[in-house]
Amino acid sequence: MLPLPSFALYAPTTLDDALALLRDHGPDTTLIAGGTDLLPNMKHGLLAPRHLVSLAQIPALRGVWVEGDVLRLGAMTNLETVAAHEVVLTRAAALAEAALSVGGPHHRRMGTLGGNLCLDTRCRYFNQTYFWREALGFCLKKDGTKCHVVEGGQRCVAAASNDTAAALLALEATIELVGPDGARSLPIRDFYTADGIANTTRAPQEIVVAVRVPLRPARASVYEKLRRRAAIDFPMISLAARLDAEEGRVNALEIAVSALAARPRMIRAASQAQGKSLAEVPRAAIAEAAFKECAPLPNIEGDPAWRKKLVRVLADRALRRLGLGPA
Repeated sequence: MLPLPSFALYAPTTLDDALALLRDHGPDTTLIAGGTDLLPNMKHGLLAPRHLVSLAQIPALRGVWVEGDVLRLGAMTNLETVAAHEVVLTRAAALAEAALSVGGPHHRRMGTLGGNLCLDTRCRYFNQTYFWREALGFCLKKDGTKCHVVEGGQRCVAAASNDTAAALLALEATIELVGPDGARSLPIRDFYTADGIANTTRAPQEIVVAVRVPLRPARASVYEKLRRRAAIDFPMISLAARLDAEEGRVNALEIAVSALAARPRMIRAASQAQGKSLAEVPRAAIAEAAFKECAPLPNIEGDPAWRKKLVRVLADRALRRLGLGPA
C-alpha cells in the first residue's frame, strides 16, 4: 500500500473560515471534499499539498432544495444522495443516472457533487506511480516537458472523467462559487477549459458552493456511459441528452459528450431535431453526425477508433430512450 505524504488537515465550519485558511496558507493548500480522487493522487505523488482544507463540516454546502423553478444542490451533497433524491430522479434524471454511475457504493457515499465536478483530468501517462512516470520521462501535466499522447503537443490533453459534468452540461446547469472577491455564478459551459492541467475556470482560492439546474416542464434527460466494468471504472465515454418537448414536438435537444478531451463538448448535430415531431427526429443521422464530430485521443484506456464508434451507439441509445425517431 502506498503511504500518504505528511500534511496538516483543517476542518472549518463556515465558508468564511475555509476562505481564510486558503488565503493564509497560500499555494501549498488544497481543498478536500470526499477525497476519493485526491488521496489516491497524493499517494501516487501526483499532488503534494502541505495543507488540506476539508469542506465536510460546513452545513451550508450540503443539501438539495427546490427554489421556484430551480433545483439547487449543495456542492458537498454526496453522490449517493444526488442519485436517490426524488426531485433529481423525476426532473433531472440524467444527473441521477450520472451520479449513480460513479465508482461503487463506498465512492458515492464519500464522493460529492462538487468534488466530481472539479475532478482532475486523467491520462494513461499521468495516473501512474512516481516510479512508472519517472521511467517514462514524466509528461506535460507533471514534472516533464513532453506530451506522450500528441507528439509535439504543447498543451495537456488529459481527459475529463467526471460523470456529472456531461449531465449538468446537457441540463444547462449553473455553478455557484465564492472566493476572496465575493460570490459569482457562471454557466457550466464556461466552467471547463481545454487545458488538461487547469481544466476549470475556478480560481485557486475559490470554492464551488452549489449547482443550480433549471426545472422546465415537459423536460426529459438520460445519461449513458461506456466503461470496462459495470462499476468502479471511470468513463471511456460519457454522454447525456436532454429533450424539451411540447405537444409532441421538439423545442430543444442537447447532447453533451465527455471523456474524450479535457473539456466536455456539445454535439452540434442535435439541432437537427428542432421543431420536428418526436417520431420524425432523424435519430440515426444525429448519431452518425455525433460519431463524425468526436475524435477520441489515446489518452485513456480503450482503442480510440473503438471509442469513436461507441459515440454513435450511445447517442442512438440515448435518443431512443427519449422516445425520439422511428420506433
